[in-house]
Amino acid sequence: MEHFDNILILLAWAVAIVALFRRIHLPPVLGYLFVGTLIGPGGLGFIQSLEELSIFAEFGVVFLMFMIGLEFSFPRLMAMKRALLGLGGLQVLTCTLTAGLAGWYFGLSPQTAFIAAGALALSSTVVVAKQLSEQNELHTVHGHLSISILLFQDLAAVLFLIIIPAMGRREESSLFIPLFFALVKGIGVTVALALAGQWILRPLLHEVAKAHSTELFMLAVLLVALSAAWITQQLELSLALGGFLAGLMLGETEFRHQIGIDIRPFRDVLLGLFFITIGALFQITLLSQHWIWVLLILAAIICLKTLIIMGLTMLVSHVSPAKGFRTGLILAQGGEFGFAILTVGINQKLIDLQQTQVLVAALVLSIFAAPLLIRYNKALANYLFKSAEDPPQEEPHQLAEHTAELKNHVIICGFGRVGQILSRFLEHEKIPSVSLDLDPTRISTSTSAGEHAFYGDARRAEVLAAAGLARARMVVISFADEPAALETLKHIRDLRLDVPVFVRTRNDSNLKAFQKAGATEVVPESLEASLMLASHLLLTLGVPASRILFKIRAIHADRYRMIQGFFKGEDDPTLLDDAESLRMSLHTLTIPEDAYAIGKTIEALNHAELTFTIKTLIRGSVRFSEPSPDMEIQARDVLVFYSTPETFYIMTEKILRGI
Repeated sequence: MEHFDNILILLAWAVAIVALFRRIHLPPVLGYLFVGTLIGPGGLGFIQSLEELSIFAEFGVVFLMFMIGLEFSFPRLMAMKRALLGLGGLQVLTCTLTAGLAGWYFGLSPQTAFIAAGALALSSTVVVAKQLSEQNELHTVHGHLSISILLFQDLAAVLFLIIIPAMGRREESSLFIPLFFALVKGIGVTVALALAGQWILRPLLHEVAKAHSTELFMLAVLLVALSAAWITQQLELSLALGGFLAGLMLGETEFRHQIGIDIRPFRDVLLGLFFITIGALFQITLLSQHWIWVLLILAAIICLKTLIIMGLTMLVSHVSPAKGFRTGLILAQGGEFGFAILTVGINQKLIDLQQTQVLVAALVLSIFAAPLLIRYNKALANYLFKSAEDPPQEEPHQLAEHTAELKNHVIICGFGRVGQILSRFLEHEKIPSVSLDLDPTRISTSTSAGEHAFYGDARRAEVLAAAGLARARMVVISFADEPAALETLKHIRDLRLDVPVFVRTRNDSNLKAFQKAGATEVVPESLEASLMLASHLLLTLGVPASRILFKIRAIHADRYRMIQGFFKGEDDPTLLDDAESLRMSLHTLTIPEDAYAIGKTIEALNHAELTFTIKTLIRGSVRFSEPSPDMEIQARDVLVFYSTPETFYIMTEKILRGI
C-alpha cells in the first residue's frame, strides 16, 4: 500500500503544480521538475524513494525517443544535411569538448567529464519548440537554425546512449573494444530493424488498420515500440535507442501522424514521471553547500553556449551577429536528454550522486530561465546589436517565375481545407489564383495533382512580392492561426492599400482587430463559412449573383460532393474509427513507365470490396476532372484518389504490380 500511497501523493501534487504552471504560461516540464524537487527526499520529503517509479520514468524516455524517431525521415535528413550535420555536429562537438576539458581541468575523471559534457551540450527540444511556436518564430532564420541544431542533438543523444553503457562495462585496460562493439551492434540493429520495417511492419499495420479498431492499432504500435526497446536492451544497448529506431521505422509509413496522436498521451504522462524523478534528485540544501559551483555551471551553460552557437552559425550559415546571438540564446539551456544521459551515467556508476546533484541543479535552473531568454531574445539582440531584423532573403524564384505573367489573380494565403475550397471555386470560374502554405506534405501532394500551390511564408514581404501582390486582384487569408493571419494582413497593407483582403477567422473575437488592420471582409469558420466566403469572393470578382446562388444551392442539394475531399497535411489527424468517411482524403499517384495498369481503362481498376473515387487525371498539362471510365491509363499520368489510406495503398499495389 505504501507504493499506492506514493503514487496518489505524486499525482495530486503533479496535477496541482502543472495546472498552476500552465496558468502562468510556463512549460509543464518545469512543473514536473518542481514537483520532484518539492516532494522528493531533498525537499519536503513526502516521498522518500521514487525507485518504484523508475521503470515508468525510463519508459517515458523510450516514448520521447520514439516520438523523435517519428519526426525523422531519410529524405528530410538529406534535405537538411548542411544545417543538420554541419552546424548541429559542430555545436555538439564544440560544446562537448569545451565542457569536457573544463571538467577534466577541475579534477573530474575522463568518464565523468564526458558524461557531464554530453549532458551540458544538449538543449531542450520541448521548451524551445513550444516557446518558438507560441511566439510565431519557428519559420524565422533563427527559428530554422535552432530547430536544425536541436534535431542533430536528438541524434547525438542516441550516440551518447550507446557509448555510456559501453563505458560502464569496459575492461580496465581498454575502452576502445567495448565502444567498437557497441557501435557495431548499434549499426547492425538499425539496419535489421529498418529491413523489418519495410518487410514486416508496413503490411502488419495495414492489416491492423483494416479492422478499424483504435484499441487494436494502439496495441500494435505499443508492441512495436516496446519490442524494439527490448531488443536493444538485450544487445546491452539502451532502451531509448530501441524506441528511437522503432519511431524511425514507423515514421516511414503513412500511419505516422496517427501513431503520433495515439502515443502522445503515453509519452507525456511517462515523461512527466521521468522529470519528477529527475527533480527528486535535486536537493534544495545543496544550494547552500555548493551554490558557487551551481551558479558557475549555470553561467557557463548560458554564456558559453550562446557565444559558441553564435560563432558557429555566423561561420557555417553566414548569418548576421544578431541572428547568431538569437540562435545561441534560444539554445542556452540544458535539456531533457541531458537528464537522460545523467541517469544512464548514474546507473552505470560512472558519476557519483553529489556531482550529479550539482549538474542537475544547474540544468534545472537553466530550464527555468529558458522561457524568459527565448521570449526576450529579440529585445536583447536589438539592445546589443541595434537591429535584429531578418536580413533580406533570396526571392523564391519558382514562385516568382510562375506568377511573372499573372495579373488580376487571387492570392490565397493558406492551402488547408478552406483554401482548397476557394481554389476550386476560382478554377471553375477560370479566375487565376496562386496559393501559399508552409506545410511541405500538403504542398508536395497538391502540386503533383496540378494545383497552383507553393511553399512560402505569407508573412514575408518578399514572398508576397514573388506571388505578384502588386498585380493581384484580391488576397484571401484562410489559415486558422489568427496571430499569423493578423501579421500577414499588416504586411499586405504595408505593401498595398487598395487590394481587397478577405480574412477567415474561427469566430468574431478578433473582428475589430482585423478591421482595424485593414481587412475588407472578415468571415467566420467551418464549411458554411467557406461557402459564404466563396460567394463574397466570386461576387466581388464580378460573377453574377444568380450564378453564385445556383452553385451554392447545387452544393447543398448534392450534399457538398463538389467540395468533398482534401489533401491532408501534417496538422490533419487520420482517424481510426468505424466511420470510414471520416478518414477519406485525397491521395496522388504518378504512374511510372513499368506500371502494370498502363494501357488498362479506369473502369478495369474497380474493386468490388473497396470504396474510392478517381477525382482527377492529369496528363501533361491537361487536367481531366471526373475522368471517363473508359479512359486508358498512360505512363506519367497523375491519378488523384479520394479514399482511405488503406484503400489507396491497396490500389497502388494493384496499379503498379497487378497484385
